[in-house]
Amino acid sequence: MAQIFPEWTNRLPVIIGAAVLMLLVGVVGFFWYYGSPKYTDVGYRPEQPIKYSHKLHAGDLGMDCRYCHSSVEQSPVANIPPTQTCMNCHTLVGLDKPTLDPVRQSWTSGVPIEWIRVHKLPDYAYFNHSAHLRAGVGCESCHGNVREMEEIMQVQPLSMSWCLDCHRNPDQHLRPPEDLTKMNWTPPENQAEFAGRVKKELNINPPVDCSGCHR
Repeated sequence: MAQIFPEWTNRLPVIIGAAVLMLLVGVVGFFWYYGSPKYTDVGYRPEQPIKYSHKLHAGDLGMDCRYCHSSVEQSPVANIPPTQTCMNCHTLVGLDKPTLDPVRQSWTSGVPIEWIRVHKLPDYAYFNHSAHLRAGVGCESCHGNVREMEEIMQVQPLSMSWCLDCHRNPDQHLRPPEDLTKMNWTPPENQAEFAGRVKKELNINPPVDCSGCHR
């Protein structure tokens, strides 16, 4: 009796199974990469209502981060500076610049400038700026070298795995207090010794369980 199907059809189940497996791997890989914060969030740079240059203020003029973000060492959040902070200088500087008109209007009217937030964690995640600064984690570790940025952008994924990597091994991010806002900081040769001493003195033991960040 003649065969109904040719001999090559015997391999169809294997071919179909392999194709389905490859498709599943491809779909998972696609969402694993293109759906991760490293792809969706890194590089986020919204257009702000005023073209404020961190490169000019923090870089060229050498202003310390804490002049504007004044509560970052005492508060869980890094405050957005009020218009009054801007006008401490700009009542005397840049009076002829039309780009500063929105700042002057905000100061006169009392209506705050609606800055667009760049770095934002999910509401179910708890992060305390002051705790990290007290431990010796510098601004650059999370925010990048802002003194070279015309406009602030997100440079780290701020994902759970990224945070846990640091919590499990924070040594390379711990600095002396005087270097917290220093950019292009590189750990010295004795960093391991320094980090070990600081962790012991300050009792630094970053949590890696769920309750550390989800409260």
